[in-house]
Amino acid sequence: MASAKTVKSAKNKPLKEQTDDFSSKNIEDQVESFLASGGKIQEIPLGVSGQVATSGPRHITLGKRHSN
Repeated sequence: MASAKTVKSAKNKPLKEQTDDFSSKNIEDQVESFLASGGKIQEIPLGVSGQVATSGPRHITLGKRHSN
C-alpha cells in the first residue's frame, strides 16, 4: 500500500481554464470581426483538394522479391 507521501493528488495541479472557442456565438463573432477587418471568405467547390501530389503512385508488391 502506498503511503500518503508518495500518492500524488490532482488537487495540487492548477486547472487550465477551458474556453469554448467552437460555440456558435463565438464563431459568429469571429467571422464578423474577420469580415469587418477587410477579410474575405472564399467558397471552395466540393471535390477540390489543397493537396498537391509530389510523387507518382506507389505500388506495393506482396510476396517474394525477384532477384535479377
